[in-house]
Amino acid sequence: MGPVVKSMQVFPVAGYDSMTLTLSGCHAPYFTRNIIVLEDSLGHTGIGEIHGGEYTRQQLEGYIPHVVGQEVVNYRHVVNELRHLNSRSKDDSGEGIQSLDISQLKYVVQSETAVECALMDLLGQYLDLPVAALLGDGVQRSAVEFLGYLFYVEDTTKTDLPYLRDDDNSDAWGKTRRLPAMTPEAIVAEAKAAQARYGFHNFKLKGGVLDPQVEMETVKALHEAFPSAHINIDPNGAWSEATAIRLVNQYKDAITYMEDPCGPENGYSGRETLSEFKMATHVPVATNMIATDWRQFQHAAVLKSVDIVLADPHFWGLNGSIRMAQLLNDWGMTWGSHSNNHFDITLATYVQVAAAAPGKITPVDTHYIWQDGQGLLVDSPKIRDGKIPLPDKPGLGVTIDMAKLKAANALYKQIDSRYYDRDDARSMQYLIPGWQYDAKKPALVR
Repeated sequence: MGPVVKSMQVFPVAGYDSMTLTLSGCHAPYFTRNIIVLEDSLGHTGIGEIHGGEYTRQQLEGYIPHVVGQEVVNYRHVVNELRHLNSRSKDDSGEGIQSLDISQLKYVVQSETAVECALMDLLGQYLDLPVAALLGDGVQRSAVEFLGYLFYVEDTTKTDLPYLRDDDNSDAWGKTRRLPAMTPEAIVAEAKAAQARYGFHNFKLKGGVLDPQVEMETVKALHEAFPSAHINIDPNGAWSEATAIRLVNQYKDAITYMEDPCGPENGYSGRETLSEFKMATHVPVATNMIATDWRQFQHAAVLKSVDIVLADPHFWGLNGSIRMAQLLNDWGMTWGSHSNNHFDITLATYVQVAAAAPGKITPVDTHYIWQDGQGLLVDSPKIRDGKIPLPDKPGLGVTIDMAKLKAANALYKQIDSRYYDRDDARSMQYLIPGWQYDAKKPALVR
C-alpha cells in the first residue's frame, strides 16, 4: 500500500496587480487564487493552485472528505470522483467564455485540477519522478519557453484604488510594469524592459482595448523593434470578422499568429467566424475561447477554425491538457497554454505540463511577470533567456513557503469581498463613468 492523504487544507489567497486593460475592462488592484495543501502519511506535502473566488473555494472545501484517506497512487479515480460531484450551477449559461463573459469563467475552470496537481506532486515525490514524467508519454523537453505577455496599462492616479506603486525599482521592468502604457512606443518600452529581465524571444499583446487599427500599429512597432521575435495579439474576439480580415491582411508581415481575433456575430458562433477568417487570411489562429472542452473542440476542428489550442490545465486538468497536446500533435496542430493572473505554484505547474507536451509547442503564456516578487514558494521558478528548466527534483520540484502562503491568505481576508470574484468593470468605471462590458466593443472604444 502506498502513501495515504492525511490532511487537505484550502487557502484562498490574494495578491497585487497592475492596472492592466483587457476587453473585459481593467484589472483590479488585487487578484485572487485558491491554494490547496495536502499532507500524506510519508510526511510529503503536495500543492496545487486554481482560480480565485468563493464558488471555487467552496467546491474545494467540499472535496476534503473525498480526498483525505485516499491512496495517492489512486489519484485518477479520486479526481474522476470529484469531477462527478460538480452539478451544473443555475447561473452557468453554457456559453463558456466564447464571449469573454468573466462571470462564466468559474464554470469553465475545473476546480478539481488543484487536487489533481497536489496528488501528482505527492505521487512524484513517492516515485522520485517529476510530474512531467507521470503525464502522457513522459518528459519531452528539459526546458520550457515562455513568452512576454504585454498589456496596455492605465494611470493608477485616475483612481483611489490601492494599486501597487514603487514596489520594485530594481530594474526597468520593475518600474515599467506599474506605469501607464497606452501607446505603441510605451508598449515597445514595456517589451524591452521585460526582455532585459527575463530574456523573452517572443511576445503577446493583449488587445481588445483600443481601436483595432491602433492595436495593429502596436504589433507592427513590436515587430520592428524585435524583428526575429514571434508576435501575436489577442483581442478576445472583440473585432468584427471584416475588421480582423482587413487588418491582418494589411499587417500580415508583422504577425505570427492571431489569437481569437473575432468572435460570435450576426448569429454565427466564434467557431464559424474564425473559420472564415482563416480562409480569408491564411494566418494561423490560436484560441482559449472557442475550444475549452472536448465538445467545443470537436466542432472547432471540423470547421478548421483553429490551429493552436491553448489548453490551460486549469480548464482541462493536467492529464486532459496533455491528452489534447497528444491529439494536436497527431493531427499536425499545435499545443499551447493560456494564462490568468497567478502565483508561482501555477508557474511551476505550467513547466511540468509543457515539459510533457509532445511535438513543437508554442511558447507558454504567463502573467507571473506582473506578479513577480509575490511568490508563495521557497524556490520560485526563474525565467532566464525566456525559459524555465524542468527541475531535477521529484513532484512539482518546488516547496511551499507556509509563512508567505498565510500572509497571502491574510490579505485575502482583509480586502473588500467584492474583489473575491474577478470584476474588471469596477476599475474601468473610474476611467469611463457607467462603463459596462460589451463583447464587441474594445474597452476604451465607447
